Amino acid sequence: MKRTLYTEDHEAFRAVVRTFLEKEVLPHYEQWEKDGIVSREAWLAAGRQGLLGLAVEEEYGGGGNTDFRYASVLAEEFTRAAAPGLAIGLHNDIIGPYLTKLATDEQKRRWLPGFCSGEIVTAIAMTEPGAGSDLQGIRTTAVDHGDHWILNGSKTFISNGILADLVIVVAKTTPEGGAHGLSLLVVERGMEGFERGRNLDKIGQKSQDTAELFFEDVRVPKENLLGELDGAFVHLMTNLAQERLAIAVAGIAGAEHLLELTTRYVKEREAFGRPLAKLQHVRFEIAEMATECAVTRTFVDRCIAQHVEEGAPTGLGLDPVNASMAKWWATELQKRVADRCLQLHGGYGYMSEFPVARAFTDGRIQTIYGGTTEIMKEIIGRSLLG
Repeated sequence: MKRTLYTEDHEAFRAVVRTFLEKEVLPHYEQWEKDGIVSREAWLAAGRQGLLGLAVEEEYGGGGNTDFRYASVLAEEFTRAAAPGLAIGLHNDIIGPYLTKLATDEQKRRWLPGFCSGEIVTAIAMTEPGAGSDLQGIRTTAVDHGDHWILNGSKTFISNGILADLVIVVAKTTPEGGAHGLSLLVVERGMEGFERGRNLDKIGQKSQDTAELFFEDVRVPKENLLGELDGAFVHLMTNLAQERLAIAVAGIAGAEHLLELTTRYVKEREAFGRPLAKLQHVRFEIAEMATECAVTRTFVDRCIAQHVEEGAPTGLGLDPVNASMAKWWATELQKRVADRCLQLHGGYGYMSEFPVARAFTDGRIQTIYGGTTEIMKEIIGRSLLG
């Protein structure tokens, strides 16, 4: 079915993104995978191309455009290029809203120009060795010392953890407050006591630096409190819907791309004297995946449209339940399609040089980060059953 989500302007932007990927990302990607990290030059190149801070006000160097469809185009093209290492989506769609919606004018002047130019790479540090989706389990503490906080604790699985110049840290500021005693503190590169641990060795997304972070008596100025004191829970919940929608966009784009690759492969690959595509089992597999992708694409596109429609007047966007539905369904579909497509590639599918092999490992995290599939189902179930 013809997609009606995008206008000519969005498609023109898609062409810009594809050119950027061809010139600034794909020629270097294999080296980044070996290094376990992308180059800072890639971030600066993205800034020069205007791909960072799409929704940031123009006065701070951003695009001044809050239309989420441009972010969706970025997510689709980076997914199809199999280039998740340069985490522009994390920077723009997940961390960006915290800075644009919660930062004071002084904080915006300090951080947003670098955010848009690529000179400031960002991360958000919520997960801890003993706490993931359960915010009440967070142990990192920030103690009030007059004009500053003293921050102690550790975080893990932090995307952009090695490169990050600015880290939004979720910390306990009121111990007796539980999940409602948490605040967002911005820790900047070079603060004494802020250390990076290992660049973690993952099964996929090798070039995306994912690190442990340690905070030992870090003096965080009061001016680096982001949003309301003890307001982190509300702030996090407000921004999670867009984060989950962005993951869903990548999920369906990944599934569709794998289907395209595999459809082409089974037409060319022969077995028993004829193309694989002539075998009924293969045709049924392709038919099932194509149908599932078409249905999922329709729902995700509608979620994007609703996020744009509802976000413009209210600033809220897509509701949490539909975001959770989109996230778990699209990512689980991506996982199933990756497995089935690898199987249809036979032994070649297990070879790292084949795109389907990388997509199989790179995409596996999709059902985990941003809230696991199980958490998404719990959110949906509560909304229906109380």
